[in-house]
Amino acid sequence: MATVTQTFNSPAADVWKIIADGWLYSGWVVGASRIRAVDAHWPEVGSRLHHSVGAWPLVIDDSTKVTAVEPGKSLELIARGWPMGEAKVRITLEDEGAQCRVSIIEDAIHGPGLAVPKMLRDPAITIRNRETLKRLELMAAGGAGDKANGALGNGA
Repeated sequence: MATVTQTFNSPAADVWKIIADGWLYSGWVVGASRIRAVDAHWPEVGSRLHHSVGAWPLVIDDSTKVTAVEPGKSLELIARGWPMGEAKVRITLEDEGAQCRVSIIEDAIHGPGLAVPKMLRDPAITIRNRETLKRLELMAAGGAGDKANGALGNGA
């Protein structure tokens, strides 16, 4: 599985607020272009967020399901984007006070993605998830996920 780890200059609680708000998913997950619906009990096990993948007009509607969660610490997902396939994704947060260490571990589990040799698949996933972590870090630093700050995360 491809693994990417980055230290954020935000506490784990601030990062978790973003992860726990399914409506923010398309803001930090590379490839997710919009969120269509989020189950009310997201991110509990079994809950889903319904997203679209791709750039308009070539957009695929699918969903991502939570398979395991340790609130504030980790989230395991099955991300779907058929006809491309499915991936298992594990996001972990290690609290380091004012900072936290965030890791994403991902690999294809079903579909055509498995036909791509691992030596080609892992670097592509790694590049994508480096950008995903950069976006997540910027959102945490900007206060996204803090409903008290309003939709723009800055009190506007």
